[in-house]
Amino acid sequence: MSPLPFAAADAARIELEAAEWIARRYAGLSPEEQHEFQRWRAVDPRHHATFTELEETWRALDRVRAPGEKRVGSDPDILAPRRPLWARRFAPAFAAAAAVVLAGAVWWRTASPDHASYASAVATAVGEFQQIELPDGSTLRVNTDTRLEIAYSASERRVRLTLGEAFFTVAKSHARPFFVEANGVAVRAVGTAFNVRLHAQTVEVLVTEGRVRVADSARGESLIVARSAERSAGEPPLLVAGERAVVAAPSTAGEARSPVVADRVAAPDLARVLAWQERRLEFVAAPLAEVVAEFNRYNRMQLIVEGAGLAAERFGGSFRADQPDTLVRLLETRFGLRAERRGNETILRAGVPGTP
Repeated sequence: MSPLPFAAADAARIELEAAEWIARRYAGLSPEEQHEFQRWRAVDPRHHATFTELEETWRALDRVRAPGEKRVGSDPDILAPRRPLWARRFAPAFAAAAAVVLAGAVWWRTASPDHASYASAVATAVGEFQQIELPDGSTLRVNTDTRLEIAYSASERRVRLTLGEAFFTVAKSHARPFFVEANGVAVRAVGTAFNVRLHAQTVEVLVTEGRVRVADSARGESLIVARSAERSAGEPPLLVAGERAVVAAPSTAGEARSPVVADRVAAPDLARVLAWQERRLEFVAAPLAEVVAEFNRYNRMQLIVEGAGLAAERFGGSFRADQPDTLVRLLETRFGLRAERRGNETILRAGVPGTP
């Protein structure tokens, strides 16, 4: 007996489940939902084949949607198999039903505030790191001692950084731009990757992929000075991959921030700045005061340098961010410094004259 009658009887259910998964992926899957989707796809070959076929229908519908609307990209894990007989026979019905179901999904995604909006607050303790997957597919890597607030609406995605540092990998959506605000500086991205660090008096923005607009969040004015020799006429002054901008806070309340010229960052320097994502700190001929300040961001045990001369001495190396004792031992054994431990503090002093 041919298996076709069984396949036909079950096809409608599988088709609706596949269409629902496409709609849910359009809205954005959480990590748990992504695992659930992978399990559903693997449990039955017909799930795999039907999803692939309906995804092709979605792409056809996608071409007639409004420009700038988010599209569901192809999944590299989904390999289109040779379509079985039951799939070829019922393909027209699948396409018609998918058009109805998916059109409804687009409306539901746009109109439902539960799925168009998202809000969250993130806080990391000293020495803690977090990686966060957002509903739209964007990723945040949050450094030590950081505070940020996330607020998504139907028209935009916005993050407010109030303390610390974070690296953003932004999923592309022209219809919903991605903003990061930090101390009056607004970074606007569509699909890109960049790092933002909030210092006491400056905001540092480093782009690793794509490009971003850096502006005064109150006035909307660009804070990047265009380099005429490097940008064509009429092109907006953007911060592009491999560039860094450090924007200083105004000296008085209400004063406009001064535009800055972006710095080119060499690949080795770029890796050093972002080494925190691997729980490392890297220094090249850095003043000891700077080295100590970085270690103190990641550890409850605080290092204190005694003496301006010692603080200005330059050191280099690669260290685990959570192991300040390694740095202290190196300074003691290789450079003759003296370390005195007092509870959660370690005082660093210059060695006795004649110490090797």
